[in-house]
Amino acid sequence: MLSAFSSALRTPDLRKKLLFTVAIIALYRLGATLPSPGVSYTNVQACLKLTEQSGNQVLNLLNLFSGGALLQLSVFALGIMPYITASIILQLLTVVIPRLEQLRKEGQSGQAKITQYTRYLTLGLAILQSSAFVALARTGQLFGGLCDQDNPSYQIIPEGTGIPMWLTLTVLVMTMTAGTGVVMWLGELVTDRGVGNGMSVLIFTSIAARLPGEGWTIKQSAGTGKFLLVIALVLVIIALVVFIEQAQRRIPVQYAKRMIGRRMYGGTSTYIPLKVNQAGVVPVIFASSLLYLPQLYLQFFDKNNLAGYQIWIQNWLATPTSWLYITVYFLLIIFFTYFYVSITFNPTEVAENMKKYGGFVPGIRPGKPTADYLDFILSRITLPGALYLGLISVLPNFFFIWLDQQQYQNFPFGGTAVLIMVGVGLETVKQIESQLMQRNYEGFLR
Repeated sequence: MLSAFSSALRTPDLRKKLLFTVAIIALYRLGATLPSPGVSYTNVQACLKLTEQSGNQVLNLLNLFSGGALLQLSVFALGIMPYITASIILQLLTVVIPRLEQLRKEGQSGQAKITQYTRYLTLGLAILQSSAFVALARTGQLFGGLCDQDNPSYQIIPEGTGIPMWLTLTVLVMTMTAGTGVVMWLGELVTDRGVGNGMSVLIFTSIAARLPGEGWTIKQSAGTGKFLLVIALVLVIIALVVFIEQAQRRIPVQYAKRMIGRRMYGGTSTYIPLKVNQAGVVPVIFASSLLYLPQLYLQFFDKNNLAGYQIWIQNWLATPTSWLYITVYFLLIIFFTYFYVSITFNPTEVAENMKKYGGFVPGIRPGKPTADYLDFILSRITLPGALYLGLISVLPNFFFIWLDQQQYQNFPFGGTAVLIMVGVGLETVKQIESQLMQRNYEGFLR
């Protein structure tokens, strides 16, 4: 990895791309710390301290993806999450809506149209999410009801400033929505003029920005011994994630020779790479979002006056250290892994495309037998991939139990954070190496 970056820095055009990416990241982090108009930064910090002391972390997944900007209601508070949600929705709708499926098959022009739809949906989701978060901040529920809005020291959106409250809230929603549009634009700039994978790089930056602060919190609360042991376990987890993310089952494919005009085509051998973790981090996001619903439900009630079933929900389905929560989380990840793989990889379509171009799997007849064979292989390798995703995702919950501290619900050294960081890091290195290889070939040909 280091050799790839050092070689890229010695190449003038790649060096420009890397420096451009670093500049965009710096601009993104500036927007993530810049308070929105109408928000009291001092009162936000006071509420954050109360939240850390009580261990009640609300919206932790979204806050992690925004680099801590969400709970501060900064300009880039929503981060890249509306775009991720819109992309997943469009990807799922592609299977349901024939028009979207047709656009996907049209190649680059169709993909550009789907990207345009994704942008529109992103802005729509940003308006809805920003309105919800501003409403939660206005009523004090953004921090789990810890900040008493009757106390001026804890008012996130102070009153009595001489500006009508409806105007302040409207400007807040517009600012956060515009911030999402700017983040989306910055990500596309990194994709076009930087190292590539712009949206993924911004997510990587948001998660990495929280590592030093969370690590220091663990060191102060749990002691140096546990902190060093956590670091050692993190290195083991990263090594495991790298190994599984790189693992794939290669299905050999042979193309028969065909005579088209005066030229001979085909006669080559290739393979279909089926990754063990074919679904990526999407099942973890689905499962986390679904398990957040009980926490969201409890936000509408007074925590000092809950009914019996609400107390049961709070103790078992809204507490990450409970065994029921861990078990449900694990099973949901396995379910969504199979579900997502089944809708994103169509063995019948792959088999038909192979048959159309004269390809076949050695020993397997083209057509339906090939589709059945691909489905058989995919179902077998999806199981270890689902178990791997589930185990990595519930590791932070065991860290909560081991450290005996509820304040680590934003624990950044496991689960979704490690999966995203390692995946983005590997993909970025591959992008740089491929661009280096292209330039080496150009120099050789010249």
